[in-house]
Amino acid sequence: MESFSLILAIVVVTALAFDFTNGFHDTANAMATTISTGAMKPKLAVAMSASLNLVGAFLSVEVANTISKGLVDESGIRPEVIFAALVGAILWNLVTWLVGLPSSSSHALMGGLIGAAVASAGFGAVHGGVLVTKVLLPAVAAPVVAGIASMVATRFSYGIGGRAEGEATRKGYRTGQVASAALVSLAHGTNDAQKTMGVITLALIAGGAIAPGSNPPTWVILSAGLAIAAGTYIGGWRIIRTMGTGLTDLEPRQGFAAQTSAATAILASSHLGFSLSTTHVVSGAVMGAGLGRKGGVVRWSTATRMAVAWVLTLPAAALVGAGAEAVTELGDWGTAVVAVFLVAASAWIYKLSRREVIDHTNVVADPPAEPSGVVTTAIAAVTPPPAGTVADGLTATIPAP
Repeated sequence: MESFSLILAIVVVTALAFDFTNGFHDTANAMATTISTGAMKPKLAVAMSASLNLVGAFLSVEVANTISKGLVDESGIRPEVIFAALVGAILWNLVTWLVGLPSSSSHALMGGLIGAAVASAGFGAVHGGVLVTKVLLPAVAAPVVAGIASMVATRFSYGIGGRAEGEATRKGYRTGQVASAALVSLAHGTNDAQKTMGVITLALIAGGAIAPGSNPPTWVILSAGLAIAAGTYIGGWRIIRTMGTGLTDLEPRQGFAAQTSAATAILASSHLGFSLSTTHVVSGAVMGAGLGRKGGVVRWSTATRMAVAWVLTLPAAALVGAGAEAVTELGDWGTAVVAVFLVAASAWIYKLSRREVIDHTNVVADPPAEPSGVVTTAIAAVTPPPAGTVADGLTATIPAP
């Protein structure tokens, strides 16, 4: 059994807390479309997703090894650095959850780790080649690839199915959605739970508890799987609403195409060891499914807000992580100050979220109206009013109320 210091225990607990926020932050990735199309009831959907996240955590350790062995120089990392990184990642997750934006928990973790490592040991502590090839490039390519695949799959689905929209057709696609949502949940556990495993393993190496280059111990795999499963079961209802009804309107066959495309991309990246953002993949797939149906619409105002959050995730988490690391360098009391700040900020964000409660009872809301553009407004201004009553052979024009 590994020998533990107090700071190492704090890091492990904080890492599992991040894993918990990752779970409820990313529940929407697997279940938003399934819930919005009525394929599954909300509580049943998150229960199934939680179970499969736990199973997925045991399928691979390739992504965990990317983090623990490749992203930063493990020889120059102290446990306090990893603690500071987790503070940045957790706070970014909570802020974006509060406003209902499906940002990347993965990139929040990467950003926090990079910022804290640079603040502690300089830019040389970060392996730039790994950052570019296994984090940044997949971040750009993943939503594009998943979106194109989903759009093609949606058009193919409507092409072979014609305009058949009977109850039997809808039931068949809803069944397919349940199966594909299960696959996304399994893939999410395989990819995202491993990131916490990698961080804990890196902390154990930094604290001298295990040898450099070690794979995650079994207890680390189990605890990370349980933490992300518990967070998933809580249900990130705010982000589920945004992903399910705020981005586009989906029919069952679109949901099936989006989830199948996303699951394929996530599982492939896990096999290759890419620290992929499941949020980016699923968001791209949902938009592709919206564009793949004739007459489908993507609410670009929501998509733009999401894109801005994606761009800000790495630098924002890095800044918080670097600031937290600067405070922890002051000694044990500095680490205590950062811990108190994390708890207080988390409690304040939770209190703010109680002003508008979103849960399984109201998660499927009417989608927001896309603001009218200049062309739409101009056309409305010159459209003749509706015809009113007919009297004496003449049509009276009565303005609409």
